[in-house]
Amino acid sequence: QVQLVESGGGLVQPGGSLRISCAASGFTSDYYAIAWFRQAPGKGLEGVSCISRRDGSTYYADSVKDRFAISRDNAKNTVYLQMNSLKPEEPAVYYCAAGYYSGDYYLGDLEEKEYIYWGQGTQVTVSS
Repeated sequence: QVQLVESGGGLVQPGGSLRISCAASGFTSDYYAIAWFRQAPGKGLEGVSCISRRDGSTYYADSVKDRFAISRDNAKNTVYLQMNSLKPEEPAVYYCAAGYYSGDYYLGDLEEKEYIYWGQGTQVTVSS
């Protein structure tokens, strides 16, 4: 059974940095991808970034490109999202999601429908 557990959320000042983590368990192959989505109060789910477990290819939403960095530690089955220069409009619940991936679709589209496993979310608050 696949499980995703996020951690590392919290309060950060505008312009500050925060790293959140997603520990994955239960996968029996390397053919999957892990993504981060976020949902701000009163708004829909937004794809932020994703990474392929197998080859490490990464993709970002235009809104976070050059500020956020996704990485993986395969030995720990953990994916990280380093968030820098956080903006006041970016507080949200950040969700880790995983889906099977063997090159059959474009990861960069960050489509919610491709991800079938979801974590419980971690709150990121940006406030002075």
